[in-house]
Amino acid sequence: MFAYYFQLGLRSLRKNPLLTALMVMAIGFGVAASMTTYSVFRATSNNPIPHKSSQLYVPQIDNWGPEDAQQNQGEPPRAMSYTDAIGLMRDRKAARQTALYPAGLSIVPADASQLPFRENTYGVYADAFPMFDIPFKYGRGWTQADDDAHAQVAVIGQQLNEKLFRGENSVGREINLDGRAYRIVGVMDHWDPQPLFFDAVNTGGFDDPTQLFVPFTRMIELKVSTNGNNNCNKDPGTGWDNWLHSECIWLGFWAELPTKAEADAYRNYLNGYCAEQQRAGRFKWAPNTRLRNVVEWLDYQKVVPPEAKISLLVALGFLVICLVNTIGLLLAKFLRRSSEIGVRRALGASRKEIYTQFLMEAGAVGLAGGVLGLLLTGVGVYGISLIFDPQVARLAKLDFPLVLLTMLVAILATVIAAFYPTWRAAQVQPAWQLKSN
Repeated sequence: MFAYYFQLGLRSLRKNPLLTALMVMAIGFGVAASMTTYSVFRATSNNPIPHKSSQLYVPQIDNWGPEDAQQNQGEPPRAMSYTDAIGLMRDRKAARQTALYPAGLSIVPADASQLPFRENTYGVYADAFPMFDIPFKYGRGWTQADDDAHAQVAVIGQQLNEKLFRGENSVGREINLDGRAYRIVGVMDHWDPQPLFFDAVNTGGFDDPTQLFVPFTRMIELKVSTNGNNNCNKDPGTGWDNWLHSECIWLGFWAELPTKAEADAYRNYLNGYCAEQQRAGRFKWAPNTRLRNVVEWLDYQKVVPPEAKISLLVALGFLVICLVNTIGLLLAKFLRRSSEIGVRRALGASRKEIYTQFLMEAGAVGLAGGVLGLLLTGVGVYGISLIFDPQVARLAKLDFPLVLLTMLVAILATVIAAFYPTWRAAQVQPAWQLKSN
């Protein structure tokens, strides 16, 4: 029966191709606009590590005082000083923890004809690899003993391994960083969490995949400066040691706290640590700390671009306008067939059957609009870089879930829009139509 009604719907649509084309275009353009912007919003608001996002935390410590905090609505700085990061690492109150920063290192190829180049590089502790669930294709991360020994080791990414070693197992081989040979202990498999949660402060949440990890302790020993933000509330003085032990903030810090009890205990520890700094005379103010998990941290960092939210709302509004126009077009189309409806009702068709026929016809319009919308969404995703930052635009993809959602939205939206025109059509009185015709 449904196949019969669907066939009737297609036959009816072919009778008035111009009106049908207008409806299909309205649905197609409305759905394409909303799905294109949704693809960006979906990517930027994604949970980058869903199975552990409630266990990984960013601690914040106010080492600048209430005057600076007042300018930031009472919030502590978003990054951490070296003094505080090393203090937290030394106390080891978390199951796993790491300080980190983007290190400015140049990779020197073995081929002398090639120029040195840079990849996204981070100085981290050994705990970072199991904390962030970094997958390995070859080898593994280094150990805590390597951290303590300031070992000259490295973990490289899959792309960098392809570039330098043609994808072979390079564990045990050496990579030249700023003229020093580092022993490769591991090669990562593809790892590109988006948003880039572990360094949202420096990247805004979006950047190319990280290709190189080196021990934090070795970077500090070699006085490798940060390739990211460095903020100071007063002049640290000249020289590496003065800067290192100043109140300048330039480090990220992550702690893994698997349970709520551990998170609560860590909050108490942070307040106790700051109280200890206050008693030592370093802080002249009461403890002001925060502890946020991955989702809370990304929300606090406002990682989702404002234009993504605004464009999604505008696109949804455009879809609503298209649906209102579709309602008007369907109403005009259905009511023009009042005589046909009257004859069918006189021959015994129930209102339910009228509803079924016209909703199936609307579904056919939605299906055609969905196909058009799918094509336009592909064009929109391809050209999204004209509006958004390239690092954000590259995340928008026309994958199978988006294809399925596009078709589903098109068909459901059209069927819902057809309820009022269908109700009006089902109210046609057979007697009046038979008398007037």
